Amino acid sequence: MRCPKCGCEESKVVDSRPSENNDAIRRRRECSDCGFRFTTYERCEEIPLTVVKKDGTKEPFDRAKLMRGLITATVKRNVPVSTLDALIADVESELRDKGITEVPTSEVGGLVLKRLLDIDKVAYVRFASVYRDFKDLDEFSEELRSLAGE
Repeated sequence: MRCPKCGCEESKVVDSRPSENNDAIRRRRECSDCGFRFTTYERCEEIPLTVVKKDGTKEPFDRAKLMRGLITATVKRNVPVSTLDALIADVESELRDKGITEVPTSEVGGLVLKRLLDIDKVAYVRFASVYRDFKDLDEFSEELRSLAGE
């Protein structure tokens, strides 16, 4: 690891521990040349996850975009942002565990809806109304009836 102060390529690890959210290893290093101490983080490189939209276009999986949609669905509902963040992390983890690099939006939306139903039914209906793109009032009414019949 190159020293950020003097550029020397020799350093020793003084301390090593998991980062606060356990997604990396935090290492305190000391330059062999100038003695400058600096911190590095070691992370596992993840394969990018690509979302295939209905029209066939592809874009990188975007947690922030999904969060915006969930926040819109939960407006004026008592759903903490931390719950939504955990939902997104769970969905992303499930997708990555499948070992695939491309996933259709329908699958992402389905995974979100499955989890959202347990969190808040009104938010579920709001998210479903955008995600499922109901063609008419009858389709929407049918979804509400199936939700009420649970």
